Amino acid sequence: ATLTKLLGTSAWYAPGAAVSALVQAIACDQKKMFPCSVLLEGEYGLNDICLGAPVILGKNGIEKIVELELTSEEKEALMTSSEGVRNVNSLL
Repeated sequence: ATLTKLLGTSAWYAPGAAVSALVQAIACDQKKMFPCSVLLEGEYGLNDICLGAPVILGKNGIEKIVELELTSEEKEALMTSSEGVRNVNSLL
């Protein structure tokens, strides 16, 4: 509340706009690409882990996970990130 008072605003618009865009893509079968947390099952060589990845959203929800071509540095960073997520998940 103090931060909101200092800034004179809050983060109410952006999250609402993002949810609205996701709902519209599903309701109107727009087949648009969005970054979403999704269960990976072989994409990027990862299994049984939820990470952010580009997906196509349509009337059936996530219709496709878009697997981007990553550089070796990006692949290494993704693997490091996935290990971090797995480590935190094991503590829960």
